[in-house]
Amino acid sequence: MAEADTDLTDDMVEEPECLELPEPQDDGTFQQVTNLLNIMETESAKMDTTGVGVDMRKTLASVIITEKATTHPSVVVNALIRCLQVPEISTQRKVNIYSTLQEIIRQEGELEENCVQRLLAIASQEMRDLPEQESCEKAEAASDTLVALSRNHFSLVMYELQHHLKPLDLTDEFVIVTLAKMAHSNVFEFMPYMGITLATIFTMLRLANEAKMRQVICSAMETFCETVQFYLRHLEDSLYPVMTEEQFAVKLFPMYRYFVTVWLRHHNLEVKLGVIKSLKPMLSLLLPNDDLREQVYDYIPLLLAEFQGGLEALFITQVLRQILEMSVTTNTPIPPMLLQPIFTELHTQVCTKAPAQHQFSSQNLTEIVHCFVALARSYPKELMRFCFSQVELSKEAIRVGTLALIRAVVSADDPKMNIRTIYLAIRVVKNTLSDTRSKVRMAILRIISQLVLSGFQEKIKGWGLKYVSVQLTLSTYKLTNRRDSFYQRDLEEKMVHKVTMETVKIITSSISGMTNEFWVRLLCYIMETDYTEALTPICISLTNLAENQMRGKDPEASVAGKSKHVDLPAPQKLLARLLVLMSSPYKGEGRGIAMLNLLRTLSQSIAPSMADMWETEIPLLVQYLEEHTEFTWNQKTWEDKLIQFLRNSLRKTRGTNWSLRLSKELNNQLEAFSSPSLEKGFLYRALGFTLGTGLEADRVEVLLLELLYKTDYSNEFDREGVILCFGLCARGQVKTVMNVLQEFEERIQESEQSWQIGAWRKDHPWRRETVKSALMVIYSCVSLNCHPQMLLAYADSPITAKIIHHYSSSCQDTSLKMAFMKSVVQVTSALRSIKVLEDFQFAHKSALTGLITVIIKAEPTDQLVSPVRMMAMGALSCLSPLKPFYSSEESSELMDISIQSVISLQPPGEDNESIKTLYANALSSLKQLMERLLQRQMDPKGLQEMVHLLEKWILSEKEWEREKAMTLYLHLMQIYVQSIGVCIPLKLGQFGTLVGLVAPFICDTHKRTRMTATSVLSSLLDLHVSQTCSFWGASDERELEECTQDLRDMDMEQLFSASSRIAKVVCPEFNCEEVLSLVQKLCENIGAVDLRHDKATVTWIGTFLQMRVRELEDKVPEILGAILVHLPMVDHPEVQQHLIEGILLLAHYHQETVLTSLLRQPLPMERHLMEVWLAVAKNVPFARTMLLGLLGRLQARFTPRINATSKADIWRLAAVDPLMTLCTIHLLMEKVDWDEKLLDLFPDLLYTFLLQLGSGHGPEAASPVLKTWRLVHARPLPEDMTLQRTTIKSMRLLVARINNDRLAPALEEQSVWVLLEKGGTFLEGVSLLVRLCVQNVECYMQRLAELVLRGLASDVPSCRISSTAICAEFMSNPVLHQEKLLRPSVLMLEKGVEQGEDEELQVLSLRALGNMALGAPRKVKQYRKILLEKCSGPLWGQASSSVTAEGMEALTKILPELRERDMGSSFEAISEKCRVFFDNESELLRVKAFILFGKLAKVVGVSKKRFFKGEVRRAWVALVLHCQDSCCSAAQACTATMFQCVHFWGWKSLKRSLGQSDHSTNDQTIAFQTTMCSILAQKKPAVLHGFLLQTMTYMKNNSSTIRIAACNLAGTILKQMSAHFLKKLDFLAFRNSLQELQLDSDAGVRRTALETLKVLDGCSQPWLPAPP
Repeated sequence: MAEADTDLTDDMVEEPECLELPEPQDDGTFQQVTNLLNIMETESAKMDTTGVGVDMRKTLASVIITEKATTHPSVVVNALIRCLQVPEISTQRKVNIYSTLQEIIRQEGELEENCVQRLLAIASQEMRDLPEQESCEKAEAASDTLVALSRNHFSLVMYELQHHLKPLDLTDEFVIVTLAKMAHSNVFEFMPYMGITLATIFTMLRLANEAKMRQVICSAMETFCETVQFYLRHLEDSLYPVMTEEQFAVKLFPMYRYFVTVWLRHHNLEVKLGVIKSLKPMLSLLLPNDDLREQVYDYIPLLLAEFQGGLEALFITQVLRQILEMSVTTNTPIPPMLLQPIFTELHTQVCTKAPAQHQFSSQNLTEIVHCFVALARSYPKELMRFCFSQVELSKEAIRVGTLALIRAVVSADDPKMNIRTIYLAIRVVKNTLSDTRSKVRMAILRIISQLVLSGFQEKIKGWGLKYVSVQLTLSTYKLTNRRDSFYQRDLEEKMVHKVTMETVKIITSSISGMTNEFWVRLLCYIMETDYTEALTPICISLTNLAENQMRGKDPEASVAGKSKHVDLPAPQKLLARLLVLMSSPYKGEGRGIAMLNLLRTLSQSIAPSMADMWETEIPLLVQYLEEHTEFTWNQKTWEDKLIQFLRNSLRKTRGTNWSLRLSKELNNQLEAFSSPSLEKGFLYRALGFTLGTGLEADRVEVLLLELLYKTDYSNEFDREGVILCFGLCARGQVKTVMNVLQEFEERIQESEQSWQIGAWRKDHPWRRETVKSALMVIYSCVSLNCHPQMLLAYADSPITAKIIHHYSSSCQDTSLKMAFMKSVVQVTSALRSIKVLEDFQFAHKSALTGLITVIIKAEPTDQLVSPVRMMAMGALSCLSPLKPFYSSEESSELMDISIQSVISLQPPGEDNESIKTLYANALSSLKQLMERLLQRQMDPKGLQEMVHLLEKWILSEKEWEREKAMTLYLHLMQIYVQSIGVCIPLKLGQFGTLVGLVAPFICDTHKRTRMTATSVLSSLLDLHVSQTCSFWGASDERELEECTQDLRDMDMEQLFSASSRIAKVVCPEFNCEEVLSLVQKLCENIGAVDLRHDKATVTWIGTFLQMRVRELEDKVPEILGAILVHLPMVDHPEVQQHLIEGILLLAHYHQETVLTSLLRQPLPMERHLMEVWLAVAKNVPFARTMLLGLLGRLQARFTPRINATSKADIWRLAAVDPLMTLCTIHLLMEKVDWDEKLLDLFPDLLYTFLLQLGSGHGPEAASPVLKTWRLVHARPLPEDMTLQRTTIKSMRLLVARINNDRLAPALEEQSVWVLLEKGGTFLEGVSLLVRLCVQNVECYMQRLAELVLRGLASDVPSCRISSTAICAEFMSNPVLHQEKLLRPSVLMLEKGVEQGEDEELQVLSLRALGNMALGAPRKVKQYRKILLEKCSGPLWGQASSSVTAEGMEALTKILPELRERDMGSSFEAISEKCRVFFDNESELLRVKAFILFGKLAKVVGVSKKRFFKGEVRRAWVALVLHCQDSCCSAAQACTATMFQCVHFWGWKSLKRSLGQSDHSTNDQTIAFQTTMCSILAQKKPAVLHGFLLQTMTYMKNNSSTIRIAACNLAGTILKQMSAHFLKKLDFLAFRNSLQELQLDSDAGVRRTALETLKVLDGCSQPWLPAPP
C-alpha cells in the first residue's frame, strides 16, 4: 500500500483504484493518512494553477480517509490530529485536514473524549491565532470544525468559547463568529447562554474600534436576533428555562441604541451596512414592545439622516418601512413632527435620480411605495397636503414622482384606505391636468387607469374620460404631423400614445356607464386616423365597450337605446374600413385579430342578417392569425379567406342594396392608400368581388365607369388593379361589365381617325396603345373569372372579338403585341378550365391563330429583338386544346413555322447576353409548343415526340439544316440526360428508335453532321448504360473512339466499314426489344435521304440480324412485319436483296415463330398477307389446325395461362390482336372448301365468339391493329371492321356452314344478331341465342355446357359474366341435370353470388339459381340450404338494388317448390327482412318485396302461422298505405299481397270488404280501411292505437302519395278510435305533424292533411282546450 501511495504521489495521472484502505495500525494509518493528504494538497495546488474544478483524485482521497474512519474512527481522528501538530505545514493542508475531520464528525457523531479534548484545544488555538498577513481560511476551517463538534459535544465547545469571552475584554473575532454559527446550528442548546453572551458582547462595543470587528459583531447580532425569533416561534419545543420576548427586547434595546447613535455614524460604509442589516431583526423584537416602540421612534431622524450619505438607500428604506408598518399595525402613531421629514426624504428618493453606484434603486422605489402606502393609511390628509404642495412646483420630475406615489396609494388593496383618501388624491391629480409635458401626461393617464382597476370607476367619469379623449386626439395629431428633426419628442409622444391606448383598453374593459361621446370619439378615430399603429388597442377597447353595452352592463347605454344596437357610422363604411385594414393583419401590433373581434361584437349593429354567420366564420379567421406570425403567414391565403368571408357575408344580404353601398365605400377608400400597397391591392380585389354581387346593374355601371375614368393607366399597379377588379366583378355581373366597357369605348370616341382620351384625364394624359392594351387584358381577365356558361356565351363575342379589334386597330407595336398574346393566353386558359366544353367551338380560333402566325412570320429570321416570338408560341400552346382542333396539316404548319422561326436563326454572339437570353427563351417556348401539340410530356414519350418533330429537319437534303437539326438533337439529348437521367428510364424499344434515326448519318457526306451524329449516339449509349446493367466497358469505348476517328476520312468504303464496326460494337448493348425498334426505325427511313443513307441503313440491319438472330425469337413477328411493310417500297435491287436475306435468315432459325407472327401484321386486307392466308386455306387439314390455334388464341384471354414447355409453345400461346384473329378466322372459314361443314368445331366456335362479344362490350383500349391501320391508311377504317361486327359476321357464317334450316331463320326472326351487337342488350341476346341452339342443335349442347362450366371458373370478369348468362339458360333446361353437371354448376354459381364487387355477375348468378326451379324443380329441395342462403343473402348485406331485387325474385321462384319445414329458421329471417323493403325508395325493390311476401303467405304452415301473423300485423300499415303507391306495379303487387295476407286476421268480414280481386280502386281502399278500423276498434283497440302511431311516421315519407294515404288512414283511424285511447294520444305532436304538412309542396298533401286536422280537432275537443 505504501508503494501504491508513493506511486500516486509521483505520478498523478495513475488510476484512482490504487488508493486502497490501509491496515488498521497506528503507524500505518498515520503514514497512509499522510500520503492521502499529500495527494489532496498536490491536487489543490494544480487546481489553483489551472483553474480546473475539483479533481476526482482529491475527492477520492478524502473519501478513503472518511471510509477508514467508519471502522476505526479514533485511530483516524488521532492520525489527523497528529498531522495537525506537524510543524510548518501549509495552510491548505490544514484546511484539508479540518474539512476531513468535519466529514468524520458528521458521519460518526460522538467521538472519544480524549480525541475531542485534543481536537478542541488545537482548533481553538488555530482559530484564535490568526496572523495579520495570513488569510482567514484556516481560522474559518477551525471554526467550522468546532461548530461541527458542538452538535454532539456542545458543552465542551461552549465551555471553551465562553472561556475566551470575557466582559470588558475584546475577544478574538472568530470566537464571536463561532458563537453565532453555534447559535444558528444549536438554537435550543444555545438559549441558556444567550443572555450572558449578549451582555458580554455589549461590554465589548466600546472597545471595538476596528471596522472589521464591528462588522463581525453586527453580523453576529443579526444571527443572534434571528435565532431568538426562531426560539420564540418554537417556544413549546424548548426544554431549557423559558426567556420571554420582553426580556430579550430589554437586553437588545441598549445595543440597538448604541448601534444607531454611535456605530451608524462611522465613516466606513461597510460598517454602516452591517449596522443597518442588523437593525431589521433587532426591530422585529423591539417594535412589538409598546414601551420600547416609542423610544425607537425617537431615533428615526438618525435613520433619515443616512439617506444623505453614500449608503444604499434600499437598506435604510427597509428599516423605515418596518417601523412605519408596525405603527399602522399597532395603531401607534409616529410623532407629527417626524412626518414632514419622512415625507421629504422619501419623496426626494422618488423624484431624484439614484447615484450610479447604487445597485438597488428599483427595489428601493418599491420599498418607498410601501412606506407611502403605510403613511396614507394613518395620515391621509397630511400626505395629500404634502403631495399638493409638491405638484404646485413646476418641476417635471417632482410632479411625475408625486403622481407616481399617488398612483401607488390608489393601487393599494387595503380596506383601511378610505374613500376620503381617494378623493384627496384625485384633487391633487386634477391640479396637474393642464400640464402638457409628456411624462406628466403619462403619469396622469396611469393614475386614471389605476383608479379604474382599483374599482373607483365612478371617480373618473367626466374629467377622467374627457382627459383620455383629449390625449388620444392630441397624441395622434402629433404623431401624424411629426417632423424628422424632433426625434426625441416623437419618441416621447409615442409613449404617451401607448399609455393612452392602454388606459382606453382598461377603461373600456372595466368601466360601466360609458358616455356616448367617448364611444363616438373612439369609433371616429378608427374611421379617420392615418396613424394605423393605434388601431389595435382602439379596436380592443371598442370591443369591450360594445360587449358591455350589449350585455346590458352599461345602464346609460341601455336607457339611451333599448334595442342593444351600438351607435355606428354607416355599417358599410365601417366594414369597408376594417376589411381593407385587415388585409395587413399583423401591422400595428396585430390589428387583424382586434378588428375581427370588433366585427364579431358589432355584428348585430352592422348587419343583423350576418350576425350568425360571423359568429361562426370570425373565430376561424382569428384562429388562422393566432396560428401564424407575420413571418409565417401567407398574404394570398389570408386575402382569399377575407374574400370568402366577404362572399359569405354578402350572401346574407341578397335582395338588398347592401353590397352596392359597400362597393361605394370601398371605392371611396381607394384614394386613401398609395400605389403600390397591400391595402390598395386588396381594395381592388374586394371592390371587384363586391360589385359582382350587386343587384342594381345601373348603379354598378356608374361605379365601374367612375373607376375606369379615374385610373392612371400609366401606373402599372393601378392598371393591373383595375383589370383584376373588372375580372372579379364579372363573376356576377358579366353583362354589366360588358356594357360598361362598351360605353367606355363609345365615350372616349374610339375610332381610327380620332382618339380623344386625353381630354378625359387632364392630370394623366393617356397613350392610345396603353389604353388598348388595358382594354384587351380587361376583356381576357373577364373571361378568366366569369361563369363558365356565361363565358361560353361571351367568349367569341364580344370578348375575343374586342381583343382582335383593339389589336387590329392599333399600331401593333411590341407592347401591344405582348398584351395581345397575354389576352389570348388568358381567354384560352379560361376556356380550357371549363370541365365540360361539350360541343363548344371557338369561332375565333382560326383568326387568332392567323394573327399569331402572322406575328411569328413577321419576326425577323436573322435576329431576335423582343420576346414576342416566345409569347406567340406560348399562345399557340394554349390555343391548341380548344375546338375546333387543329388538323394534322394545321399542326404541322404551326410546328413548321415555329421550328423554322427558331432553327433558321443564327446562333447569337457570345458578347450579347440579352439576345442569348431571348434565344434560350425562344427555344424553350418552341419545346413547350411541341409538347402541347404532342401530349406535352417531358418524359421518354415526350422525348420521342420532340425527336420526331426534328426528324424532318434531320432528314433534310440540305446539309446545313441537317447539321443544325442534329446539333439540336444532341442538345436535346444532353438536357434530357442531365434533367432525367436514371430517374425515368427510357421506354422499352425507345433506345433503338433513337439510335435508328441517327445511325445512317454516321456515313453522312458532311463531316460535322457525321461527328455530331456520333456524339448523339455516344450520348444515347451513356444514357442507356446508366439505366441498365450494361457490360459496356473501356475496350468498347476505345473501339468506338477509334471508329469515330475513322469517320473523319472521306473515303466511302472506309466510312461504311467504320459504320459496320460501330454497329458491331454497340449491338451487344441492345436487348431484343431495342433491336426490334432499331430495325423498324431503320426500315422507316429507307429512301428518305439518298442511296448512301439507304446502304448504311441495310448495313446496320444485316449486322444486327447476323449477330442476334438466335435471341430474336420473341421479336421475329415484329421484325418480319417491319420488313414486309417497307419491302414493297424498295426500288434499288441491292437494298431489296439485303432485306430479303434478312427475312430468309429469320425463317431459317424461327420457322414456327415466323408463321405465327403473320397474325401480328397490321391487317389481313394487305395484299401480301392476303396471299399468305389464301395459301393456308388451300390446305384443309392445316386450315383446320390453324382454326383451332386461332380459337385457342381467343380463348387464352379467358382461361388460366398454361405454362409453356418450349419457345414454340410460347409463341403458339402468345397473345394476338382479337380483331386480326377474327378476320383471319373469317377468311379461313370463308375460303375453306364448303364441303367441310365444320360441325365438330361448332360448340367451340360459338362459345369463343360469345366470349369475344362479351369482352368487346367492356371498356377496352383501342386495338393495336386499328392504330396501325390509321398510321398506314389515310382513309377511314371500314365500318364492318370492328370486333363486334366481325364476330357477328363470323357467327353468321358459322350458322350458315352447319346448314341447319331452323336455326338460321329463328335467329333472324328474333333479331338475335341486333341484340348481340349492342352492349345494353348483349346478355339478352346471349340468352335467346342459347335457348334457340338448345332447341335446334341439341346434340352439341353437352360440349357447350362443359365449356360454360369451365368459363364459370375463369378469372376474367367478362368471361364469367357471359358464361353465367349461358348457364342461366341451361339451368332452366334439364340439360345440366341430365349431363350430371348440376352440382358443379350450383357450386360455381354460389361463388358468383359472393362476388360483391361485380354486380352484373351477382344478378346473373342469382337468376341462374332461381331458374333451377324451372329446369330441375325436384333438385330444389336438395340444394335448399345453398339456395336459401345465397338468394336471401343480398337482403342482409350492402348489396345494390338490382342484386337485392334479383335475390327476392329467385326466392319467389324457389319458394313454391319448398314446404314450411324445408325452410327452417330462414322463413322467419326472410319474412322480417322482406318487410324492411316495403318502404324502400326503389320501386323495383318494393314490387319484389310485396310479391315475395305474398309467396311467403302461401308457403306458411301451422307451425309458422302465429309468427307470420305477427309479421302481417307489423307490416299491415305499410301494406295498406302502399296499395296507393305512386308506382302502379308496386300498388298492384301490394294489393295482391294484402289479399293473400288478410285471412291471417281471422275475420271474414274484413276479407269480404277487400273483395275477391287483387286490384282495388280508391273507393274500395277507403271502404276497406274503414271496415278494418271499425273491426279493430271493436276487437283490438290497442292494435288500432298502434297503427295510428305507426301511420304518423309515414307523414314524413318522401312520396307524396304515401303522405296522402297516411293522412287519410290517420283520419279514418281517428274516427273509429275509442275515447279511452284518444286520451292517450299526444294531440300536440300529432297536430304539429299535420300543420307541418300544411307547408308541403304537394297540394293534395296539404288538402288531405287539412281534412285530417279537422278530424283531429273534432276528436280532441273534449280533451284539450281550443288552440289559440
